Amino acid sequence: MYVRLLKSLNRLNPRAWDFIQLTRMDKPIGIYLLLWPTLWALWIAAKGVPSLSNLLIFVFGVILTRAGGCVINDFADRKVDGHVKRTEQRPLVSGKISGKEALVFFAVLMGISFLLVLCTNAPTIWLSFGGLALAASYPFMKRYTYYPQVVLGAAFSWGMPMAFTAETGSLPAAAWLLYIANLLWTVAYDTYYAMTDREDDLKIGVKSTAILFGDADRVINLSLQGLALGCLWLAGTQFELGGWFHMGLLVAAGCFVWEFWYTRDRDPQRCFKAFLHNHWAGLAIFVGIVLNYALA
Repeated sequence: MYVRLLKSLNRLNPRAWDFIQLTRMDKPIGIYLLLWPTLWALWIAAKGVPSLSNLLIFVFGVILTRAGGCVINDFADRKVDGHVKRTEQRPLVSGKISGKEALVFFAVLMGISFLLVLCTNAPTIWLSFGGLALAASYPFMKRYTYYPQVVLGAAFSWGMPMAFTAETGSLPAAAWLLYIANLLWTVAYDTYYAMTDREDDLKIGVKSTAILFGDADRVINLSLQGLALGCLWLAGTQFELGGWFHMGLLVAAGCFVWEFWYTRDRDPQRCFKAFLHNHWAGLAIFVGIVLNYALA
């Protein structure tokens, strides 16, 4: 139903679906994986009662920046995506959207995002430039380093310190525990994602942690997820989060163990499903944080 609704936008403009595919709005998993950690930080910073304005700013900011990230990613990968089965039909590869149009669209999306940031405060505005730099540089990292997932993790986590400064005007040291936790988690789930394309990436020379980790990929992923939970637990002690929060961490741990078991044969489709499954871990932690403050 959601996809049908998006496709109906073609009635307004025959190219609407091409741009929807370019921004992956038809595949909202990226929004969820970016949104949940941002909301963790916003709820903790506000002690369970974030301002409506900040809530709207960060929800729409997540949607816009994720869309922009997809656009610049496809622009960077436009010459290699045609050699990967999963991406060979993307709009920039098929020629439905030109490289120039993609860059203009990216600039528009980032411009609107920045207008939202201008509704916050000076520390948050300054932090936003770091987020832009990370989002724009990530797609090009896979040509030079086996750690593009680390850059993605840094980018996906950048909304967390911004949430603290927007809500409180300051950035406590403990907030960086949340940042590190999310960075570690992102590296793990994006490695599962990269495992789906590993064979194609090896052929065309694209680098990733999935290639770097080799046969140790699943063990390293589970270890990273465990370290992420450990950082979250430490952050919880600093922010005085209680039983409901720990219950959320326990559910997330169950999700991570399931992903490890489910990908035991490293089938690409199973790895992709494991990547998608991380959404539930992020949601469980967010629900735990909300209940912690609501029922305290």
